[in-house]
Amino acid sequence: MSKFIDEVFIQVKAGHGGPGAISMRKEKFVEFGGPDGGDGGKGGAVILKSDLAVQTLDKYIPLKVYSGHAGNHGEGRNKSGKNGEDLELKVPVGTQVYDAETNELIHDFLSEDDEFTIVRGGRGGKGNAYFKTATFQTPRFAQPGEEGETKNIRLCLKLLADIGIVGLPNAGKSTLLSKITEAHPKVAGYAFTTLTPNLGVVRRDNDTFRYTLADIPGIIEGASKGHGLGLSFLRHIERVKAIIYLFDATSIDIEEDFKMLQNELATYNKALLYKPYLIVLNKIDIWEDQGFTSEVTKKLSHMGKIIAISAEKETNLEELLSSLDEFLVKPPIIPAS
Repeated sequence: MSKFIDEVFIQVKAGHGGPGAISMRKEKFVEFGGPDGGDGGKGGAVILKSDLAVQTLDKYIPLKVYSGHAGNHGEGRNKSGKNGEDLELKVPVGTQVYDAETNELIHDFLSEDDEFTIVRGGRGGKGNAYFKTATFQTPRFAQPGEEGETKNIRLCLKLLADIGIVGLPNAGKSTLLSKITEAHPKVAGYAFTTLTPNLGVVRRDNDTFRYTLADIPGIIEGASKGHGLGLSFLRHIERVKAIIYLFDATSIDIEEDFKMLQNELATYNKALLYKPYLIVLNKIDIWEDQGFTSEVTKKLSHMGKIIAISAEKETNLEELLSSLDEFLVKPPIIPAS
């Protein structure tokens, strides 16, 4: 299995243009010779292309420099050199390309099969035939060909999911994702089981309506400052249309946990607080008295819409899915804090 890598720094170099040829025409029975050196071929570009089959940037870790091929030399008899072959680099959908030196966003891959030429190959040099004039019949020089472009770039992957699931470690994010999608994330009973974001597809109405969920690794207090798993994966929540705040229903103080999570998101990017959200209390199967569930949800209702579930026992999952459907049709009103 590939290691999940969501940020890499690489250098891309386009191919050098091929040099033009210096050649003088010498053929039997041809009365007048002259220059017939052809032009050099254009250098190969480096092209980035998004591909849904690529999920991580890990393959760009071993090799730091990626180059297009150089153009071929021009030849006599006015033959142009062959253009250098372009180099195509495939990246996951959701990859952003930044200039590593200025931090300028160069391109954002928001859909499959999007192509972007990141550096262009050098122009091939002109052969000596190009420089022949009425007053200069025998030029014995040619151009060497131009250097291809070189750029240092940062590739940054931000998952493209419709809804993101955030919560403390052991809230049950991976279990929930595995129950309502076809994803199969690792599930275990200890903190930070999920070390990489996971994506799953929800299929509704006989597969005529689909949307994606992202399980974001557990956030703890101070994540935005590097504590726990840090902000390594907070970037993957930036593009979602809505957020599920998932809590262990037996938590000592869910309201404080909610405030902490929102604070960590806001520290990273305040725009996250303006996304519509749903609060989900998980693991209610632990309570024998289901009347207690109603009491807890009523007590926390000022925080927003609340749904109580048991992902493990698949309790109230259809109610949850119906609420998630609404996010992508008519987002709920966010209550004032």
